Amino acid sequence: MKKETVTENGRTQIEAAFRKAHEERTAALMPYFTLGYPDIATSLEIVEAMAANGDLLELGIPFSDPLADGPTVQHSSQVALENGITVAGCMEIVRQLRERGLTTPACFMSYYNPIMAYGLERFVHDARAVGIQGLIVPDLPPEEAGELTQYCNQAGLAYIYFLTPTSDQSRIEQVTSRANGFIYLVSLTGVTGARSSLHADLEAFIQRVRAHTTIPLAVGFGISTPEQTAAVGKLADGVIVGSALVNAVDDASEKPEAAASFTKSLMSALDK
Repeated sequence: MKKETVTENGRTQIEAAFRKAHEERTAALMPYFTLGYPDIATSLEIVEAMAANGDLLELGIPFSDPLADGPTVQHSSQVALENGITVAGCMEIVRQLRERGLTTPACFMSYYNPIMAYGLERFVHDARAVGIQGLIVPDLPPEEAGELTQYCNQAGLAYIYFLTPTSDQSRIEQVTSRANGFIYLVSLTGVTGARSSLHADLEAFIQRVRAHTTIPLAVGFGISTPEQTAAVGKLADGVIVGSALVNAVDDASEKPEAAASFTKSLMSALDK
C-alpha cells in the first residue's frame, strides 16, 4: 500500500458543519437519499434540493441486501439497481453534483460488499476525488474495519462508527476512542423507517455516549416529522432523516420540489 500525505480535509469539513449549525440553531440536519432513485437525473436534482436545507448529506449507494434498511429505503435501492446504478455510477453522480456547485459536506452510506467488490483503496481514493468527506458502513463492525479505516485515515475521510441503544460500556468506549467526524447513534433497535414516536430511552442513551466524548453525536433511524426533528435536536448534535424524506418524494409529482419542501420544514423546526 503506497503512503499518502494525511489530510484532515474531509473530517474538518464535517466538524465545521456541526460547529456552524450549533452557532445558528440546536443541531445539524443531515438528510439521506438513495442515489439513482427514482432515476439518475432526478436524484441529482433531489440531492441539490435537499442540500439547500441541509448542513450535511448522507448519500446512499444502493445494495441488493440492505440489512439495516426498512421497506422504504429497500425499495428505493431496488429501483435504483434496476435502473442500472453502480458504485461507479454513484461516484459519477457526486462528481456531477460538485461540478454543478454543490458544496455541502457529504458522506457515502454503503454496505461493505459493494466497497469490497470495488476495491477498498480504490473506493476511498475515488470517493475523495469526487468530493466525499466521510464514509458510513452499517454492516462493518469496528473489529473488522481496520483496513478500511486505515485508507480513510490516509485520505482524510471521516469513518463514521455506529452505536445503538444496546451498545454496552465496552463498545461505547471502543467507538468513542476511535471516532472522528461524528458518531451515528441509532435511535432504536430495528431497521430504518418512519416511526410515529421517538424511543423513550433516547435521551439516556445519548447521555451515556456523551459522557465519553466531545465528538458530535448525530441520531438517525425513525425520525419522521419536524416535531421529532426538533425534539432530537435539543438532545443531540445532529439529526439524520431518511425514510420520511424518501416517502415525501414518492408521494409527489414534482419530486425535487417535495424534497426541498420537506427538508425546509425540518430545518425550520430546528431553527425554532
